[in-house]
Amino acid sequence: MNTRRLCFSCDLRDNPKLIEEYKQYHAKGNAWPEITKSIKDGGIIDLQIYLTGNRMFMIMDVDETFDPIKKAKEDAHNPKVQEWEELMWNYQQALPWAKEGEK
Repeated sequence: MNTRRLCFSCDLRDNPKLIEEYKQYHAKGNAWPEITKSIKDGGIIDLQIYLTGNRMFMIMDVDETFDPIKKAKEDAHNPKVQEWEELMWNYQQALPWAKEGEK
């Protein structure tokens, strides 16, 4: 199987209480089952999150079936994924150079 590694980054709000809450949502076994299923179904084999201060890095190992455009479209039509994304925006903020509405 061919795999690739993709990286995603955004800033968390610079608030220790919010960062701790964000960590709890992403602690092993705490992500919603629908989110875990969406990740696996999309071709993401492994996903790790690292924090450096309030900067978050998401490292994803994906299989040959992973297509970021297809995954984004599927996520846009998945109410539970949208609910999760809405919740995560309470903790995340766009990088300074991101376009409006982008993380």
